[in-house]
Amino acid sequence: MKRGKYFMNRKKLMATMAGVMALSVGLTACGSSDDKTSDGNKPVDNNKENKIQVVKATNPDKLPDAAKNRKDTLVVGLQLPDGIFNPLYSDSAYDNQINETLFAPLLQYKADGTLEAALSELPKISEDKKTYTFKLKDGVKWSDGEPITTDDIEFTYKIIADKGYTGPSDMPTLDIVGWKDYNEGKSKEISGVKKIDKQTIEVTVANPKAPLEAYLAVTPIPAHYYGKNYTQGKADEVLQPLHRKPEVTSGAYKFKSYTEGQEVVLTANENFYKGKAKIPNLIFKVVSKDTYLQLLQTGEIDMVNATIKEETMEQIADMGFVDVHYWPNNGYGYMGFNLLGENSKFKDPKVRQALTYGLDRKTIVQNVYGPYADPINIPQSALSWAFNDEGTEKYEFNTEKAAKLLEEAGWKKNSNGILEKDGKEFEIRFLQTTPNEVNDALVPVAIKNYEALGIKFTPEQMDFPTLRKKLDDAKAGKAGADYDMFFMAWGLNPEPDVTTIFSSKGTQNKNGYNNPKVDELLSKGLNEFDLEKRKEIYHEMYKELNSNLPYIYVYQRKDGWAVNSRVEGFTMSPYRNFTYDIQTFTLK
Repeated sequence: MKRGKYFMNRKKLMATMAGVMALSVGLTACGSSDDKTSDGNKPVDNNKENKIQVVKATNPDKLPDAAKNRKDTLVVGLQLPDGIFNPLYSDSAYDNQINETLFAPLLQYKADGTLEAALSELPKISEDKKTYTFKLKDGVKWSDGEPITTDDIEFTYKIIADKGYTGPSDMPTLDIVGWKDYNEGKSKEISGVKKIDKQTIEVTVANPKAPLEAYLAVTPIPAHYYGKNYTQGKADEVLQPLHRKPEVTSGAYKFKSYTEGQEVVLTANENFYKGKAKIPNLIFKVVSKDTYLQLLQTGEIDMVNATIKEETMEQIADMGFVDVHYWPNNGYGYMGFNLLGENSKFKDPKVRQALTYGLDRKTIVQNVYGPYADPINIPQSALSWAFNDEGTEKYEFNTEKAAKLLEEAGWKKNSNGILEKDGKEFEIRFLQTTPNEVNDALVPVAIKNYEALGIKFTPEQMDFPTLRKKLDDAKAGKAGADYDMFFMAWGLNPEPDVTTIFSSKGTQNKNGYNNPKVDELLSKGLNEFDLEKRKEIYHEMYKELNSNLPYIYVYQRKDGWAVNSRVEGFTMSPYRNFTYDIQTFTLK
């Protein structure tokens, strides 16, 4: 995340330069029974209007020569990726955008948040909702011309189940029959993954769960390429060296070259199952918040995920040849607390509440986005059918209330006016990604607000990949990886399950949040098939996550793309990335 890449990587991390969406996906409606194909045709019941707005270019004739002369190449601006071009391992929005053009999923989401067929037809689901049968479409091929078969799907499951796999998937939580035995090396096969023929495969789980239709729909990787040297138990050793040069793919484009920190160059895949892309070449060019508008204006890039705020909208309008597409973002920005270990200064929920009351979030959001964003108080987009913040605390800026909560938590001011407890002063070491417009606004406000409470707020600047590595190292307990807080953003799914993020064992639970009540509610939500009952479960969970805070929730904003008017066919929604239709784009 979102949207149709490797489904089990359900949410995606982002550092908001211009708010790149992470479009990994989940399920919106329960699967059908009686061995009928699943119901992927019921639109998502959103609380907030899912409206795409377009501000058209006023003077396309101002198109710069750099773009005008680039007849066969689309250049997309992108924040610095990690360089992990494998859908089973990437969990950054920036890598995922590239992977979505390189690898096709079994299923994907339509613009309204409902599932549709991709490489596979929609699955047949058994009456007991335990067996899902996927059938590959006729004639689907890898970029090298080899057929995509159930051998590839089975191999993909085996990699994720492998004891040596360290990617972000939490597919083990789905209770696929035989998964544990394969992981532990007790079996050479996953008994619940059964190939019927070269096009048909059955996946059986021990216990049915509501979102399984999407969660089981992996993005296959080619067994004949990645599996040549694969030995059970050594997935990472075999696959990681290939992350930066995926020679065999299945998406609209295939890999040509990668220059770290500069660009990823792709060419059209003549064997793509939807037909060869109309634009022969695609380049993802690395940009930053300081450079992307200039590169757009000079024509060096054709399109970029833009920060939707008044100043940016005016600058783009002045260019004359650029369209802006924007909509409510299916995600949110947040400040994470380091809750790893028993000695975390944030273990007491009163401290986390105090820091939320004590931060002027409204001013931060206004300074970055103006009228195009609002503070939020639960970890869910207002677009979601599960969104319900009734009965939750709004955490309006209140220094006095924050100070009182800190005092109740045992923090007292010393002779220097700094809060102290057990002989330790209260300092927040904040990991600040840069360049980053949100952090540019957040850091000075946080320094001022927290200083008024007697807290030192000390930022440490770094780029986004360094931040992600620091969080991973801290979770792994590596020396020198300690920190207190950070800012990131989540792109969400139509499916509201957040097990991967907030479960105590979630693979994307980066900050060590552990709440048995939330674990219980997550389990209930996954195992309940009645939509109204699921809504009630998630409402209760949001109230708990609003009181026992894992994060300071900062905002939900408008998301958008600035697109050179020479690009025809651009389409996107909160639930579907442009990457799933890029083969239809043309250049004027």
